[in-house]
Amino acid sequence: MSRSALNAVLRRAIQVALIGLALIPFVPAVAALSGHGHRWVDIFAQFTAPALTAAVLLALAMALLRQPVATGVAALGALLLLIAVWPQWFPPTGRPRKGAPVVTLYSANLWAWNEDVAAMRRSIQAADPDIIVLIEMGDAPATGMDTLLAGYPHRVASPRSTRRSGPARSLIASRYPLTALPRYRDDLADVSARADTPFGPLNVIGVHLTRPWPYQFQWGQILQVRALADLRRPMTGPVVVAGDFNSVSSARIGRQVQDEVGLIPAPGWPGTWHSKLPAPLRITIDQVYRSPDLAFVGRQLGQPTGSDHHPVVVRITPAA
Repeated sequence: MSRSALNAVLRRAIQVALIGLALIPFVPAVAALSGHGHRWVDIFAQFTAPALTAAVLLALAMALLRQPVATGVAALGALLLLIAVWPQWFPPTGRPRKGAPVVTLYSANLWAWNEDVAAMRRSIQAADPDIIVLIEMGDAPATGMDTLLAGYPHRVASPRSTRRSGPARSLIASRYPLTALPRYRDDLADVSARADTPFGPLNVIGVHLTRPWPYQFQWGQILQVRALADLRRPMTGPVVVAGDFNSVSSARIGRQVQDEVGLIPAPGWPGTWHSKLPAPLRITIDQVYRSPDLAFVGRQLGQPTGSDHHPVVVRITPAA
């Protein structure tokens, strides 16, 4: 084989390899757009947000390398991922009732072994919420609860658990009076209360779903969402559910929450986990869901707490 022919073969091999590289982001895109609930599909559907970032960077890199076919493939992958992630980032927020009071809710997975109570307090003070939902509240913040939750005298907490993730409890704290509601099941790590807010009674539920397959058995999260539906069913009036769902809202578990529990997620950009990653690489597994009679008028991330999860801060008001 001549030198020129060898170079041509080498160039073609590089082109094929680059096209193959540009095809990788299609995996989470197709997984998410398919809507298929199989565990293998679902695990890829969780990563549409970071995959979108990767696809955009790939398209730019291919353009710089003057690889038009690979550039087009990567750009198409980025477009599909944008379509896939859109329902997660920009769900309907509801139409606020004109002149209705607004309540600010702060939700955070503190991480059971986190002892940086000062960072937790700074985060809460900066958000200045009316209602607080804390998941994986470990022994350190529990010991200093009166300092951590100063200004929030009304509190409802679940019993201390000893899950493999560490000893912790879930808690709702509020500036407004709370009425504790019955817990449903231990593995949901649920805590619920009815808050007497300026716009009337508000049912608040805090939950922590288990990690998805392959970290736990594949039916774990599905059964927990069914339990959440049972917990929510007898409630009357507006409902808000906050916590760590260990799933993005557009994947299997998020769709199940919307279909079976009848709730609507808050916008999911920027992502919440892992807190050490830049925003384009994080995924939104910490969420707040609302019933249709509520509207979101704002959603942002809270300041770091020392956890691997970013807090979520939403502003809630009755829907028109």
